[in-house]
Amino acid sequence: MATPVMMPKQGQSVESCIISQWFKKKGDSVKAGDLLFSYETDKASFEEEAKVDGVLLEIFFDEGEEVPVLTNVAVIGQAGESTAEFNPNGTTPATAIPVPVSETVVVRDIPAVTSAPVAATGNAKIKVSPRARIMAEKKGIHLSSVKGTGPNGRIIVRDIEQPTDVRAAGNAQPVTAVAEQSAAGFEMKKLSNIRKLIAKAMHESLQNSAQLTHHLSADVRKLLALREEVKKTQKTDPNYPNITLNDMICWAVIRALEKNPEANSQFLGDSIKTFKQVHLGLAVDTPRGLMVPVLKNASDLSLKGLSNNLRALADGCRKGGIDPELLQSTAGSFTVSNLGNYGVEIFTPIINVPQVAILGVNTIVHRPADVGGGVMGFVPYIGLSLTYDHRAIDGGPATLFLKEIKTQIENFPTNIG
Repeated sequence: MATPVMMPKQGQSVESCIISQWFKKKGDSVKAGDLLFSYETDKASFEEEAKVDGVLLEIFFDEGEEVPVLTNVAVIGQAGESTAEFNPNGTTPATAIPVPVSETVVVRDIPAVTSAPVAATGNAKIKVSPRARIMAEKKGIHLSSVKGTGPNGRIIVRDIEQPTDVRAAGNAQPVTAVAEQSAAGFEMKKLSNIRKLIAKAMHESLQNSAQLTHHLSADVRKLLALREEVKKTQKTDPNYPNITLNDMICWAVIRALEKNPEANSQFLGDSIKTFKQVHLGLAVDTPRGLMVPVLKNASDLSLKGLSNNLRALADGCRKGGIDPELLQSTAGSFTVSNLGNYGVEIFTPIINVPQVAILGVNTIVHRPADVGGGVMGFVPYIGLSLTYDHRAIDGGPATLFLKEIKTQIENFPTNIG
């Protein structure tokens, strides 16, 4: 019996995913456990395996297409079996009750009436993805003039996005956008889904909050000494956690937040939500773009525990296995963004709204200072840049919070718990 392959639902807030790559093609034999395709949400990427043995009878969506969750994307069965009843093309997917990702659900789609503008031109008989059909309607493009590049000649979004004013009748070939750009001396690239979301989030953050940044430096001699101890211990004990300077700074930030809870908050328009626990967000640079996973209840952890958990979160982002719910800005109460490894001496981090503040960590710079007894020397200082929402916090409390971070760093405990 033919079995549909659906787009999984990853988290309650995820409504659609983008297919990034097909590992099998139509007609391939597959076994349960074989990788079928990879897909991505707004922040994370995943891979879907075949649940049954058989032949990949049909693929309904091409790479790069956005697909609503719980929608059929392919069919596995035996050669010769019909796939028509599972085809979502040109139909609206049936509403489904959210279920755990591991469960298999069959969604039987009910054929929908094709909109008049498309039917009038005979486009209803043309193979076209739902998104491409809608885009063509909005642009007034007759699908009969479009050559599909998807599976089995199916028209997909990229076919509609090509310039239409250069399409000619007869055997004339359309001038491609690539050729035009090459002649003009530039290259155009479509924004990735994650880049669009990052851009939207950054723009909305600046538009919808009153952001101000204070800068301060902290003496990190104690942190550097402790880091050297960690390295020495690891030489004799490879299992010892690799506690980094960033881990230590995050630990200091957590202690400062416990003393300044107004910064451990979210601004909700007509109210401020202040958390009793620190749910720490950490900006992570990945090949797919910036991600900010949240470590829940970070204030309950020892320095070793904090280090291990932050590393696991960062690895999950880079490998694409992070829980999408932990990437929501509402999951965190405060965020740290460290650009010190890039040599950045000062910057203005953007708040991960609705959080009310974010700390930017800069590189270490040696500066002349009194080291005691009237002796001057060069002392390593790390730059700290605190951006806060002036609607939620005034300048005085924000400065005191930043100074508390400095105090926690300069008086860091030598005993690693």
